[in-house]
Amino acid sequence: MKILKLFITLSFLSLISCTSVRVNADYDKKANFEAYKTYAYFKSGIDQAEISDLDKKRILYAIDDVMATKGFAKSETPDLLISIFTKEREVVDVYQNYGFGWGWGWGPGWGMGYSRAITTPEGTLFIDIIDAKTKELIWQGQGTGYLSSNTDKKEERIKEFVSKILEQYPPQQLKK
Repeated sequence: MKILKLFITLSFLSLISCTSVRVNADYDKKANFEAYKTYAYFKSGIDQAEISDLDKKRILYAIDDVMATKGFAKSETPDLLISIFTKEREVVDVYQNYGFGWGWGWGPGWGMGYSRAITTPEGTLFIDIIDAKTKELIWQGQGTGYLSSNTDKKEERIKEFVSKILEQYPPQQLKK
């Protein structure tokens, strides 16, 4: 019974770890983030993102939602420009399973083992925030996690990526 509980717990934890988004952010410590109130998209940067136009729209809509909750407004004369780019790679997990136990016959009762490989797509979304006047990068957030090819779950997953990344914007600067 204890082994069954341990197996269920480990299975649950592995599912949680597969669904989470790992995030990092970096920023220009000299930028005055309190001065920024409006944004627009950096079209040439977004056009270069190597994902489908539908996924680009999903990302931009998710960014709009998060930025609105943070008090930012879209503008024709923005303080900030937002760009995105993506990377994707296949993660290969190899599972080894060795059989053993007691059996009839000569010698120890070891059985045959097997291994199997499972490939899963993992993606990284970068969100760049650029000062519109100086055209310099002032903040970059990055989120990495497993992707879903299921269209219904894809939108939810993109929202999760964007919201987790933008949780770190604006940065909590230390007061001097």
